[in-house]
Amino acid sequence: MKTIDDFSFNGKRVIIRVDFNVPLDKDFTVTDDTRIVATIPTIRKILNDGGAAILMSHLGRPKKGPADEFSLKHTISTIEKHLGQKVQFADDCIGDGAYEKSKNLKPGEVLLLENLRFYPEEEAGDEGFAQKLARHADFYVNDAFGTAHRAHASTAVIAKFFPGKKAFGYVMANEIRNVSRVLESTEKPVTAIIGGAKVSSKLGIISNLLKRVDNIIIGGGMAYTFVKAKGGNVGKSLVENDLLDTANDILKQAQQAGVKVYLPVDSVNSTEFSENGTTSLTAVDAIPDDMMGLDVGPKSLEIYREVLLGSKVILWNGPVGVFEMKKFENGTLELGNIVAEATAKGAFSLVGGGDSVAAVKKYGLEDKVSYVSTGGGAMLEYLEGIVLPGIAAVLE
Repeated sequence: MKTIDDFSFNGKRVIIRVDFNVPLDKDFTVTDDTRIVATIPTIRKILNDGGAAILMSHLGRPKKGPADEFSLKHTISTIEKHLGQKVQFADDCIGDGAYEKSKNLKPGEVLLLENLRFYPEEEAGDEGFAQKLARHADFYVNDAFGTAHRAHASTAVIAKFFPGKKAFGYVMANEIRNVSRVLESTEKPVTAIIGGAKVSSKLGIISNLLKRVDNIIIGGGMAYTFVKAKGGNVGKSLVENDLLDTANDILKQAQQAGVKVYLPVDSVNSTEFSENGTTSLTAVDAIPDDMMGLDVGPKSLEIYREVLLGSKVILWNGPVGVFEMKKFENGTLELGNIVAEATAKGAFSLVGGGDSVAAVKKYGLEDKVSYVSTGGGAMLEYLEGIVLPGIAAVLE
């Protein structure tokens, strides 16, 4: 795996695929700068070597051509704040004006190109468009793990125009190393916590993990499909009835592979999907017919605690309850605290997937786990064992 540490960029113009797809408020101010902050070390390495950096990214989902609300110019002040220097802007990503700016870029200077998705050719993976982007630079760096699962022009196609002159930035390299540390761990036991609403969205991940982990903790809405498949009464809980046989098959495969699966044993229930309903705590397989399970109970957390504190490697993907509602956040909050405690005692912990990352941030646990992935969908596909186009393109 070639990273930017394997090269000197002195006198080079380097085009970097960053992920500046950040949320903006109604005044077009960046409300979460995590992705921008993450890629600053990559930009600094290139500038410190004596190179010039050309940044390209998408922002949002523009429907037809340029639109001010999706302009990357709104991110400039945030980039400048964290980078500590001026950032030039090209109001197009290809075209004469953009090429003029990149051609005149001096060592130590930074240029941000306008939103790639103003051109439909970006998402289409158009080779001609990729070649036009490549004209800006002598070297290509991909530092956008969040888009690595997309076969777009700037992530999967452009790399072919930089033979021997392409590498991963620090964000990409860290994501690959940390996810690989879980998937290829020689430290045992490895425990995966798989939560979230639906079994259907996690089937590929669970199948891949059965070959790689020792324990799987299944929580969240998806757990009730497994409980019902085993013959339990789950009331009005979220269940994918068409996956009951699949759930039983997964449990059988786990048994054959020697992987222990931990389902919740108790459930915090409510008469409605809100904080206004009547609540109860019951065994997970004895939920009243007029109630739905919305969080794991204290006995489940005791079991999780014992498993996690005995683990050397922990992957956490998905909450174990409806943590967005205060009444049903205790399971996810306590699980986060247990993962943090296991980390403090020497375990390696990786948190990935949108909702579990949101939970870790909500409870201030980012610095108490080993690594928080910014990858979202890319991380989920990587966990499934899918070859990501953005990674393959740089490795070729």
